Amino acid sequence: MSELEIAAEQFDEKVLKSAKPVVVDFFANWCGPCKMLAPTIEKLSADYAGKAGVFKIDTDKAQQLATQFGIRGIPTIIFFKDGKEATRVVGFVPYDKLASTLDELL
Repeated sequence: MSELEIAAEQFDEKVLKSAKPVVVDFFANWCGPCKMLAPTIEKLSADYAGKAGVFKIDTDKAQQLATQFGIRGIPTIIFFKDGKEATRVVGFVPYDKLASTLDELL
């Protein structure tokens, strides 16, 4: 479990109740594109420390959350603001796209 990974029971507190924008990477350990995206998510977390939350949710361990948010393909990155989904991207995306999307929410 990486330091960015949170459990389903932490989701409300860390994501929905956050005063800052939050990025959540819904992933699975067996997913190739998810592994390719991992360093990008870690860089996003480091670059936006203190400004936004960046977390990972393992869809195999949090199937109810994945269903709740209609995750059909992984990786799916959902951007939350004020406890609500602001936007999402599916599949591997470059750092610049994630950063510019997050900048719009700050």
